[in-house]
Amino acid sequence: MNLIAEVNRCWSWTGLQAVSVEAMNSFGNLLICDAQGQYRRICPEELTCEIVASSAQALSELWSHEDFVLDWEMTDLVQLAQAHLGELSEGWVYTLIIPGMFGGAYEATNMHKVPLSELIEHSGAFALKAQEIPEGGQILFDVGH
Repeated sequence: MNLIAEVNRCWSWTGLQAVSVEAMNSFGNLLICDAQGQYRRICPEELTCEIVASSAQALSELWSHEDFVLDWEMTDLVQLAQAHLGELSEGWVYTLIIPGMFGGAYEATNMHKVPLSELIEHSGAFALKAQEIPEGGQILFDVGH
């Protein structure tokens, strides 16, 4: 899988033109450098793609903030997922079955393992569709395994 091509295919609707992946965590969050030299975080469990730093220097400063590092590492959630689902195979990540933005709980019963490519594709598609849901609207998830 060409990760940059996959990110651009699935998330370019946000205006993202990914150039490089700077970091990835066990929940498939990606820290992406874009064509403008800005850094964005794709957060699949929240269906977001947000600018987190405007330059490499700003990114370096961001890594010095304990709150950012704790949020990025997701240590407690990773430990919970590992205990419930086991270790990850190469190319796989943990994720929420029902995304957090749709009320999915950050608990073991709402977690599973998926290939990173599948997570990028599905989270990008869900995020795009979520824009169409009116405030207070409802969505039905079929989470059969």
